[in-house]
Amino acid sequence: MPKFPANGHVPRIGGLSPEARAAGGGDRPAAGQRFALRGWRPATPAVANSGIASRRRAYVLVGVAACLLSGVACPPPALADSVFTVSTGSDHTCAVTLAGGVRCWGRNSSGQLGDGTKTTRTTAVAVSGLAGGVEAIATGYGHTCALTGAGGVHCWGLNGSGQLGDGTKTNRTTPVTVSGLTGRVVAVVTGYGHTCALTEAGGVSCWGLNSSGQLGDGSTTIRMKPTWVSGFANGAAGISAGYSHTCAVTTSGGVQCWGDNSHGQLGDGTTSTRRRPVAVSGLSTGAGAVRGGFAHSCAVKTSGAIRCWGRNSSGQLGDGSTAVRKTPASVSGLSSEGAAVSAGYYHTCAVKISGAVRCWGWNASGQLGDFTTSDSMTPVAVSGLSSGAIEVSGGGRHSCAVTATGSVKCWGYNGYGQLGDGTTTTRTTPVRVSGLP
Repeated sequence: MPKFPANGHVPRIGGLSPEARAAGGGDRPAAGQRFALRGWRPATPAVANSGIASRRRAYVLVGVAACLLSGVACPPPALADSVFTVSTGSDHTCAVTLAGGVRCWGRNSSGQLGDGTKTTRTTAVAVSGLAGGVEAIATGYGHTCALTGAGGVHCWGLNGSGQLGDGTKTNRTTPVTVSGLTGRVVAVVTGYGHTCALTEAGGVSCWGLNSSGQLGDGSTTIRMKPTWVSGFANGAAGISAGYSHTCAVTTSGGVQCWGDNSHGQLGDGTTSTRRRPVAVSGLSTGAGAVRGGFAHSCAVKTSGAIRCWGRNSSGQLGDGSTAVRKTPASVSGLSSEGAAVSAGYYHTCAVKISGAVRCWGWNASGQLGDFTTSDSMTPVAVSGLSSGAIEVSGGGRHSCAVTATGSVKCWGYNGYGQLGDGTTTTRTTPVRVSGLP
């Protein structure tokens, strides 16, 4: 069975206000009171990449402070170790702390954990050379990439198709700098064997495996260094990489995709593979973010509606069916409350504006987090995450979420320790990652 590499991830939760008020009002909550993070709406394309890290940091800082003030049990106030973003790959997971350091755990057969070894880890370990300064992280099938605050990109792990962007096909157990990037990078995403970056000017460049045209340069030639995507010199506001396809949100709020289209994951109404970007039908405006899975894609509109398209064998499109959709379909029950979405292998997860997490699709390993292993064609509530989540990430057969107090909780398949709880026991409900707040 093929393994899903990545959800491409740095979710675009835009429009975040750094103010967190108690649900009942006032700045100082009563003991035991839950917190609602307000002012949380999907980003407009113009601001999708503006200050994402600083807004998430603000939420975590305020969340931790409010929790400490409440007098209830809180994570240890080691703010530097609190997490503000997480990314799930096929069988490994990585997170970025408030201090800008990177921690990874899970499978490490190609050095994708970046700790200088190939030893599988069931708890979080520090990535060599990245103790600070990192703003975002992206995990693929066997490689990982980090974006620094200065706009540079570092990658490590599997490099058989040049997906690390260092001009070689040599695997790396510690980070190497991607060479040939032009302009300041504001987002990086990873697929099965390819990687893409978005520049501040709105250009998109990709490198690595290109067998389905997923690099978008009009060819199927492997590129070991970044190459520009055709038609996106300055018009992209967000990007995401699936298994062997790539999508982007334009500055006007449209969505375009390219690469493998065997299941309609490009959303253009066909199953024709595309070597250059094509418009997703029905999403010419209003999109705030897009996410690519194994063979499906999803978008969050600025209205809070979530749309998905492509393969639907396990109900991963969330429309109540298992029918392939070659154009976007509405996710049941999420017509106006979606804040972020993440597409995994054959499952999908979303964070609602309220901070609740919902998942749907394939659930053989408990990756939907609802205490069962039954697939669901519509969103189900993740146990213990009815509020307080600021981000969710769907991987191969597991999922993880970041809470407003900077902790990471994961659930699903754990054969390589990708849940980070110190075991290899599969979990059908969320568990806290060991070694983090």
